Amino acid sequence: MTRLYTDGACRGNPGPGGWAWAEGQNHFDSGAAAHTTNQRMEVTAVIEALRAHPGQDVEIVSDSTYVVKCFHDSWYVGWRRRQWRNSKGQPVANRDLWEVLIDLALDGNRTVTFQWVKGHSGDVMNDFVDLLATRAADEPGKH
Repeated sequence: MTRLYTDGACRGNPGPGGWAWAEGQNHFDSGAAAHTTNQRMEVTAVIEALRAHPGQDVEIVSDSTYVVKCFHDSWYVGWRRRQWRNSKGQPVANRDLWEVLIDLALDGNRTVTFQWVKGHSGDVMNDFVDLLATRAADEPGKH
């Protein structure tokens, strides 16, 4: 199973943002969005990581409880059952990205698991993707 670290960052919320994924410090990618939110960048990071590893069994390691809990607690099951409404009856935020991510994670041709890591806690790879994502947010086009 391939272990991929992901992170998203945003300067202001909303504001300029960045996302990153890494499979070690020699195989990684990052990108930016001019006007976004931190949550959108966290989800985008995982989408891009999975797209870059088609058909591979993957463990996503993220400091985003938003991403990890969606899969550990199966939030997506209720969202789909309630026609993309959350437990309070409101439209699911970032539905456009969640639909893509859920399809990629549950495509049946591979196993995708999610592991939470505490952010800014000295985990070398989490710190690395944080640096890539914040750099992408600060310097779009230079990642």
